[in-house]
Amino acid sequence: MNGFNLLANEANFAAEVSKLDKVWDAFWPVALNFLKSLAIALIIFLVGKKIIKWVLKLIKKAFAHAGVEEGVSGFVGSLVKVILYLVLVMMMANIVGIETTSVMAIVGSAGLTVGLALQGSLSNFAGGVLILVLKPFSVGDYIVAQGCEGTVQKIDIFYTKLLTTDNRAIVLPNGTLSNGNIINVSREEDRRVDLVVPIGYNDDIREVKRILESIARTHIDTILQDKDITVAVGNFGSDAIEINFRVWVKKDNYWLVRGELLEEIKDAFDANNISIPYSQMDVHIKQN
Repeated sequence: MNGFNLLANEANFAAEVSKLDKVWDAFWPVALNFLKSLAIALIIFLVGKKIIKWVLKLIKKAFAHAGVEEGVSGFVGSLVKVILYLVLVMMMANIVGIETTSVMAIVGSAGLTVGLALQGSLSNFAGGVLILVLKPFSVGDYIVAQGCEGTVQKIDIFYTKLLTTDNRAIVLPNGTLSNGNIINVSREEDRRVDLVVPIGYNDDIREVKRILESIARTHIDTILQDKDITVAVGNFGSDAIEINFRVWVKKDNYWLVRGELLEEIKDAFDANNISIPYSQMDVHIKQN
């Protein structure tokens, strides 16, 4: 009886060994193929990593040659790096045999949801990139935009910061800023001072023009070379004759010269009995 049991156990053991052999025979080709695929994926990763570094260096050199701001070049470089590495990982997953279609669908859906939730921020980001690439203004320029004006202190990806002449900080979203009109006062070296000088209808226009031309030519900060001085009648107003007075100055001296010209005009008009009319109303009371 014991001998019979021993034979049965040996038969069962042999059957189990046979099953293991069959499992091993089935597993070994799969494992070998997986190892081969993994080795290929690792090689592709190493090669792809070097290619990505080369592409990033090429982008950095191109941005530096184009004079793009360091902030946008760094951000775009980081974004390209993430995208390229994502593509590389997907390639490796496909080689190993991992299904990436469903993963890409999930990532795409998540990206769409986030994009819809952050429409304003994405618009500001796109506007920031356009401003940094196209350079309608730079840090230190004095601009007028969106009903605000001031000196540009900082250009971020999402916002631009201005400092007004009375030391107030203004933060403008780049999306709105890039889609509106921008007046860059500091772009050119020279700037024209435009004044409208009112005089009375009884004043001598020729004498007024002589006085204004003399003020323009004798002021130390006005530009006379290759720049015209304009002194001409601009309009017949309800209360005064309006004289257009225009001279050119260096942009850094604009506000100083403008104030000094107004002061000199007032002093010269007082000395020559030239009136400066102002709006007034005469009321006549009739008594019965």
